[in-house]
Amino acid sequence: MGLLTQLLTLPVAPVRGAVWIAEKVLETAEEEYYDPAPVWRELRELEVRLVRGEIDQEAFDRREDELLDRLDEIDAYRRGPR
Repeated sequence: MGLLTQLLTLPVAPVRGAVWIAEKVLETAEEEYYDPAPVWRELRELEVRLVRGEIDQEAFDRREDELLDRLDEIDAYRRGPR
């Protein structure tokens, strides 16, 4: 970027900074939302709860289906558009 361009676009610098920050916040939020580790951890905890008798098979199956659907969603996001 040349000096003249920098001088002419100086008034919009705060807007560019705000946009950059918003993009970084969005990237971080997406990384956290599409992280499979918490879903896998919850699946393991769910199985432990079933073995201990804290939940019945029906509750286990229902929640397991939800978590597996979530993993499918994460996998599709990470593979990107086809």
